[in-house]
Amino acid sequence: MSDIRTADSTPVRRDDPDDVVARLEEDIIFGRLPPGARLTEDALMSRYGTSRHFVRQALVDAERRGIVRREKNVGATVRFYSAEEVRQIYEVREMLTRQAALMIPLPAPRVLIDELSALQRQYCAKADAQDLRGIHEANDAFHLALFSACGNPYLVRSLQDYMNLTLPMRAKNLADREGLAQSRRQHEMMIELLRGRDSWALAQLCVDHMQFSKSDYLARIGGASA
Repeated sequence: MSDIRTADSTPVRRDDPDDVVARLEEDIIFGRLPPGARLTEDALMSRYGTSRHFVRQALVDAERRGIVRREKNVGATVRFYSAEEVRQIYEVREMLTRQAALMIPLPAPRVLIDELSALQRQYCAKADAQDLRGIHEANDAFHLALFSACGNPYLVRSLQDYMNLTLPMRAKNLADREGLAQSRRQHEMMIELLRGRDSWALAQLCVDHMQFSKSDYLARIGGASA
């Protein structure tokens, strides 16, 4: 496991614990801190220009989100998922995604299409501005709005849980030019399919949509293992 380096980033004074949590989360989910990297309190204090108290609070919150693991006599590390864990997690997420997409009534109401079109414009604007945090938030808002149309809030809540669980695996994809371009195209295709009646095509596209990030994460951890 590698220690994090502070030379890559200029420390910025952070006295708000939410800011520290957000910075740590961004560094992890966008791949600046790779899976398995050690997270020492001193290095994080220097990296974010903040106090030990806020760093500890950020690590607790990150552990709760599932992106950091803390172990006795080891300390904190960026959560590392094995290839088998990744496949099992995505297997469940794909089943939930397919079912939710199949339950969306087609043709979708105009209000849903208008909402998703507006969210897609926001997504593209954030992408053009290279605002990684904004891209991530707009992307999740798009998918939650889409799946909420299935009419089952319990299914949507389960999907949201698995979206959060796969956050370290999928968010880096949004910083990748190829992955981001593909994501934008597929969002547009989803909106177009909502205008028709082919629920199976919509469901398959929603499942295909998450394959790039899964493959990317598996490649990253494979490279780290090698």
